[in-house]
Amino acid sequence: MSEDLIAAANDELRALGYQARDLAVHPAPRGKALLKGNKLLSPLSDEPETLLRVVRELVPTSTELGTGMLRPADLRASL
Repeated sequence: MSEDLIAAANDELRALGYQARDLAVHPAPRGKALLKGNKLLSPLSDEPETLLRVVRELVPTSTELGTGMLRPADLRASL
């Protein structure tokens, strides 16, 4: 189940224009997932469902973000 959520999040990120090196969701121990990449100040760890929600609702398109960086604290505060 979590693999499907991680794959869905990565599909959403690709649709937003991100390369895997810039922003991707990866499996983590204990059923968690990590959102990490060059466009994120530091990795964000949470449940796969939560990270899918973050990607769908809070991550801007690659064009909108431009050369900026996402901050995990800002994403978490917006949930």
